[in-house]
Amino acid sequence: MPNGLVVGCESLYVSYAPDRAGLLFAAGAAGMLTGDILIGRFVPRRWRSRLTVPLLLLLAAPHLFFFLGPALPVAAPLVALATVGFAASLISQERLMALTPDELSGHALGLHSAGMLTMQGVCALLAGAVAERTSPATGITVLAAASVAVTLMLARGLRRAEEPVRGEAAQAGVVVRTRAADAVPPPPGDPVGTDPA
Repeated sequence: MPNGLVVGCESLYVSYAPDRAGLLFAAGAAGMLTGDILIGRFVPRRWRSRLTVPLLLLLAAPHLFFFLGPALPVAAPLVALATVGFAASLISQERLMALTPDELSGHALGLHSAGMLTMQGVCALLAGAVAERTSPATGITVLAAASVAVTLMLARGLRRAEEPVRGEAAQAGVVVRTRAADAVPPPPGDPVGTDPA
């Protein structure tokens, strides 16, 4: 939900800056790349789950400043900063894989992707409806505020979910993967750990 609501914000970039929207999308792509590299490569695994809520808040908070109608030289850095928060998706997927048996991992990722894409479409529709009755800047701000509110509502559950992944559930997942790999050798020419699903 928090990600989908921010995608709703992004869906209004063209109406916010019709002639220079490409710059906003480029800034967003740069922010996403930076966040994925920082979280995926440089943040130790034991710290990642603690960053879920801060990253989701970072994803939405800079968009709140669009209420002021910032010019492009201010709006582009705000977008780049915000989209670093999309790295929270990496942490969510890591948690999902730690809690999912290997034989169901393909189905779990498929369901995760389908749900995420559906919510992004719904939120883009919502953003358009708000912007049509107000303005693109207001639409961006409203959806960003909704994303912050949803993140704060989910924060306790997200923090509670950190312990199972770092503790017993993560260890159980490792045991399941090890046993599965030992019990059923991969077919010739098939890399170990590849899930055909």
